[in-house]
Amino acid sequence: SKNVIATIAIGEVYYNEWSKNILPNWKKYCQNNNLGLIVFKNHLISENDPKWKKPHWQKMLVGREIKKNNLNINSVCWLDTDTLVNPYAPNIFDYYDEKTIGLVSLRKNLPFNYNLAIKKLAFLRNKFYDSDYPLDSALFMTCKQLYEYHNLPEQSDEACGGTIVFNLKNHSHLFEKWFYKYDKNIKGLTPGEQTHLNYEIQNYGKITWLNYKFQSIWTFEMAMYYPFLYNFGRNDNVLIRECIEACLKNNFFLHFAGSWHESTMWKIGKFFDSEKKMIYLKDFE
Repeated sequence: SKNVIATIAIGEVYYNEWSKNILPNWKKYCQNNNLGLIVFKNHLISENDPKWKKPHWQKMLVGREIKKNNLNINSVCWLDTDTLVNPYAPNIFDYYDEKTIGLVSLRKNLPFNYNLAIKKLAFLRNKFYDSDYPLDSALFMTCKQLYEYHNLPEQSDEACGGTIVFNLKNHSHLFEKWFYKYDKNIKGLTPGEQTHLNYEIQNYGKITWLNYKFQSIWTFEMAMYYPFLYNFGRNDNVLIRECIEACLKNNFFLHFAGSWHESTMWKIGKFFDSEKKMIYLKDFE
């Protein structure tokens, strides 16, 4: 295939967890849409390199590595490993312009009100997970405040870095340049690259803003549509699985971004693991 999905899964334990719970439906999605799949199991830069940064950042080097291996590939869809895929979802590359970089907004064009979603998220975490969870925190930063905090010029939007589509010829050198622009000890609200990469891509300006369904956010979805999971459903894997599968019937990719309890729910696995469920999902689509 000329188009591929790519990801990084470093460490045997994590790789095996991802292979068991996420990979099966990625493979079905790739087969259904004639896509390739590339998984990097090792760091793409030496940990002794002064520019080494965590794997979140190393996604910027994926294009370079593919080119080094002389693979005949046109465009790449980067997916974070904590992303479940509806195997019968449409081909993401059908919605992408190769002259641009494809992103999914974290704040705009959502199927619900963004401010309401983060308010519910904070309230439910405080109510059911930890009474010390703040009801007013960096979660509520505006775009202006977010970029100012990182000493970057303000941009008009914030994309989640879990889904990024780029053309190998047009963009791999840009991502590599952006990676090496920042030092090993770069600081941010999180250990990840999201705000800095947002700045670079939006400053570059050639963007295809993809449908939210190509990176629906489970923490938002759970707060908006499945709030009961915070209470009596927290440890009920059967109920959690049913809700996640229902969510994937309304979306294409489901990203478990973050570090709180909700973001680890993909690890329960066994999603659409029966022939009956898979036939239903195919017929539904």
